[in-house]
Amino acid sequence: MANTIIDNFNDYFEILPAISDELKIEVYKLRYQIYCIENDFLNSEDYPDNLEFDNFDRHSIHYLIRHRKSGDFVATTRLILPDANNPEKFFPLELNCKIDNIAVMQSIERKHLGEVSRLCVSKAFKKRKNEAQSLAPLGSECSLYFTPEEQRSFPIICLALIACSIKAGYDNGLHYSFAATDSPLLHFISALGINAIEIGPMTNYHGNRWPVLIKAKDFNIAQMKKAGIFEIHSLMITS
Repeated sequence: MANTIIDNFNDYFEILPAISDELKIEVYKLRYQIYCIENDFLNSEDYPDNLEFDNFDRHSIHYLIRHRKSGDFVATTRLILPDANNPEKFFPLELNCKIDNIAVMQSIERKHLGEVSRLCVSKAFKKRKNEAQSLAPLGSECSLYFTPEEQRSFPIICLALIACSIKAGYDNGLHYSFAATDSPLLHFISALGINAIEIGPMTNYHGNRWPVLIKAKDFNIAQMKKAGIFEIHSLMITS
């Protein structure tokens, strides 16, 4: 079943590492759409160019997911790496959340610590009320109509973003990652075999979220394989 769903996902979507300046612009455009327009998490007036970016982006790994038929970018995530020029620089989670689980933090070397951030999917790919198969694509005035097979692959988008973050962490020698999660995401990643340790109280940080720490050594590899995370790795474009 997992292979069939992932094959369907690959038929309709592609995963792109945003390495070029052009793709990074697409990342910032999509984040503006999601964080400033669709969700009102950030003030659009602070981004006059309609690009949402910050000073963490210069030391981050970015990924995009694109719908093949329309060419629209529908989801993105980044993994913030330690700042090579300032290893003690705080991550966004440290600036916006209270961390009170001091014991679990004491043994962490910051050169092996990152943060999963801006993991988001556009609402443009959610169903409109009373339009069973109609979804509004980004950058288009008309509706795209998706087949049941396409819609069946939509839940894999979030799984693909998580797989991107895991791959980026392995590729860059990270042993730990911060993340801010709501309850559904926390249950979802736990079901994948990813143990997230709560390190502070719930905070209103782009919605009500818990600050968590994820340890790579605590991954349940068998459970992750069953969920299809490693099959998704094989779909990633590397050039």
